[in-house]
Amino acid sequence: MTDPAPAVTTANADWSGVKTSPDMPVPDQMRAWVLGEPEELTLQDKPVPAPGKAEALVRIDAVAICATDLEILTYGTPALIEGGPPFNKGFTPGHEYMGTIAALGPGVDEFEIGDRVTVEIHAGCGQCKRCRMGMYTSCHNYGLNYGDQDKGHRANGFTTDGGFAEYAVNNINTMIKVPDTMSDEEATLVVTAGTSMYGLTELGGLVAGESVVVIGPGPIGLLAVAVAKALGASPVILVGTRENRNAIGKQLGADYTINPKDEDPVARVKELTGKGADYVVDCAGNETTVNQSVHMTNRGGRICLAAFPKTAVAFDLGALAVNNIYLYGIRGEGRSATHRAMAFMAEKRFDARLVHTHTFPMEDLNTALRYAKDRVDDAIKVVVSMRQNSKAAEQAAE
Repeated sequence: MTDPAPAVTTANADWSGVKTSPDMPVPDQMRAWVLGEPEELTLQDKPVPAPGKAEALVRIDAVAICATDLEILTYGTPALIEGGPPFNKGFTPGHEYMGTIAALGPGVDEFEIGDRVTVEIHAGCGQCKRCRMGMYTSCHNYGLNYGDQDKGHRANGFTTDGGFAEYAVNNINTMIKVPDTMSDEEATLVVTAGTSMYGLTELGGLVAGESVVVIGPGPIGLLAVAVAKALGASPVILVGTRENRNAIGKQLGADYTINPKDEDPVARVKELTGKGADYVVDCAGNETTVNQSVHMTNRGGRICLAAFPKTAVAFDLGALAVNNIYLYGIRGEGRSATHRAMAFMAEKRFDARLVHTHTFPMEDLNTALRYAKDRVDDAIKVVVSMRQNSKAAEQAAE
């Protein structure tokens, strides 16, 4: 551990007791993208936040764009800032980031300045019923983290400032060390893989030898294929309408791919599995796929909704009940699933880099968002890099 450096003086921040290092000086101000009106982001100067107890200041090196970021920019939800929509409140979105620890809050000795880390989104309040159960992504005090009613809940990029900035504060429980052989870009994908891991965890976790169907070849769906295969599932079946993404699914471990444009996915799954799938992970989230999930799952099987319809849907509840099928919903990357996903990625059990298609510098965030939203040039996972040499670790690994 480095010796404490003089406290950094930053506006509206308490740096007393914070450990810094002359090898990684922390500026007073940072650049950050700030949300104004819906879909209005401007690059501004903001004070660098000071880490408190059980927190560290992370210099952000790369951040991936998630579909939820796009929803927040347009609709506000599920972000909740000061008890309401995040617009015109100085809020910085972005949640799938990694970086380097630049300062340590009072009493923190679990990490060192200079450690490369990737992050979970949710810290939770740590005191409600759900947090005590390990379900901190379902924290009962979600959003109650401001003013006199601060319950200690934190969800960076949702209820507190996120990663479209040069620095962010993270609770130590949300940080995972990144191996030197992993590039910045790949490390941003741990949250995505962690969400997929969480879905399979809630379905039971022990999927070795069981059949798993994944519907929807988006980033979470593709990495759900990878995680399921790494956990020993057999066969792993991917359902998707985009053949280029189905091909990536095959590279990540799918034994079979089904294009609903060409054949009935329910009939094909039953043909491949006999009586239907043991587990289905719906990463598309619409009325059609919810019903497909119900009808392709065998008796006593389990369905995870990793995506959700934006409006109420009609689905065959009777078939669900009479066949004793269990239905689960997940929120985010709970139960430390990102730690397990990182273990798989660090051991090269699957190559998450296959879903990373584009990289842009911080100044071009709006272009990066457009690529992600409109799927320009077949974009899947778009990463914003804060460093020009972020490919060095990846090249060293190869």
